[in-house]
Amino acid sequence: MDFVGQNLDELFDVVDERDRVTGQLPRREVHRRKLRHRAVHMLVVNRAGKVFLHQRSMQKDLFPGVWDSSAAGHVGAGEDYDGTAVRELEEELGCRPVKPPQPLFKLEAQEQTGQEFLWVYRVEAEGPFTLQADEIERGDWFTPAEIDRWLAERPQELAPVLMLIWPQARPWLISAAGSK
Repeated sequence: MDFVGQNLDELFDVVDERDRVTGQLPRREVHRRKLRHRAVHMLVVNRAGKVFLHQRSMQKDLFPGVWDSSAAGHVGAGEDYDGTAVRELEEELGCRPVKPPQPLFKLEAQEQTGQEFLWVYRVEAEGPFTLQADEIERGDWFTPAEIDRWLAERPQELAPVLMLIWPQARPWLISAAGSK
């Protein structure tokens, strides 16, 4: 069964422990077999220093209904991280940033990332956004302090990957915005 907005036959590059491509398999197989693959997460920050987060569609195959980074997605077979970041911003948010997404850091593939090597990007944008209904229930702007409180008080409402990346991403987001 395909979930709305997701092609379970979409090809992903399967990678080794050093993020080198070893082959290609459909999404359903990569996830079922828990093979290493690639993804990107973008955190969109506005001039006021707020971060845009989205609530995942209830139709998602993983973590439906929880709040997640601004936009995220898998790197398709033959794609690279930077190109995927731009594509996912356009697909999920209808966003074409003035500046290219800024790569912040890379996480190793592990259980908490769903065996994804994961690049996290910072993006400057103001919105409004056109949210992709198949992927996103809704979205909103939050201050870093509000996200900190959310993480401490109601972590079950947040995607596991967002909880993993937030502590590392937070300093990059607030220092550039000039607010704490």
